[in-house]
Amino acid sequence: MEQKDAGMSASEETSISTNGRRFHERVVCGYLYVVSKHGFPPMVEDTVFHLHEMAHAGFSSVEVEANRPSQMAWIYRNRKLIKQALVKLKLQVPYFCAILPGLSSPHSSERKENLNTFEKACETAKLFGSKGIFDNAPLPPYQFPGDIPIVRHFSDEILMSGSIPEGLEWPRYWDAMIGTYRDACDIAAGHGLTFQMHPALGVLASTTDGFLHFHDAVGRDNLRFNIDTANQFMMRDNLTLSLIRVKDYLDYIHLSDNRGHRIEHLLPGQGSIHWGSFFDTLERIGFKGEIGVDIGGAESEIGNLEEAYRRAAGRLEQLLKLVP
Repeated sequence: MEQKDAGMSASEETSISTNGRRFHERVVCGYLYVVSKHGFPPMVEDTVFHLHEMAHAGFSSVEVEANRPSQMAWIYRNRKLIKQALVKLKLQVPYFCAILPGLSSPHSSERKENLNTFEKACETAKLFGSKGIFDNAPLPPYQFPGDIPIVRHFSDEILMSGSIPEGLEWPRYWDAMIGTYRDACDIAAGHGLTFQMHPALGVLASTTDGFLHFHDAVGRDNLRFNIDTANQFMMRDNLTLSLIRVKDYLDYIHLSDNRGHRIEHLLPGQGSIHWGSFFDTLERIGFKGEIGVDIGGAESEIGNLEEAYRRAAGRLEQLLKLVP
């Protein structure tokens, strides 16, 4: 299948019309839609308003995110109100995102505090009817001048501002951090959830190799890999091979394009990813999970955001054979 035949071209002049219907539940509106409209981090207090926006864009499945423990505390206090909005809007949240970089802190007290927050996130995800809890893969044990920076992507500049704590012994740190993630997986399993690891620049499982090493160390079946096409392509991680290697740990994909030079999340067809090979391989491995449309951010040239999400979602439905 040629790349253009995958139908992910951004140059079409007409949009894909849904005739007022919602997109299939396997096609998810990624939280980057909210970030792209409202900046990062968005106001967590506007979560219900954000749900209305994603429903208006035509989605029946969406991501909800808490970025850092303070946001998670607000969502936990208001979880029933959010649940009511989800029911009213007929929205599903297959994966609830709780970004807790302190789970990999070099300090045991911070790991324990974040693990307590993680348990509340799992309770919230269960209330929302989610299949899994979603977080970035663990951040290395850096100490920053202040708190861990609240950023979408840890650039080289930000990562270089961190330092390794004096006297840190890697084997001891690794064993303690792995133990924390085992505990997190067990907490998630107790709520019937998977724990999705998102790859990004600078984290300890940024590639397929990194995740498989991490998965072997943690040793929990519900630890899963969230393929992120743009991030992995930028890091030269072969997407076709990744799909094949992690197929037994794959439930959810973040889909956007990239030109291979820097972090960006483009409308598929605007970058250099060969989508024909990607979707052929998805069919080959029998993937039946969800795909999140994950385009936008200040680093990406998108134009009309809602139109871009509608176009990508409509084409995804066709490629996954979810519509006639």
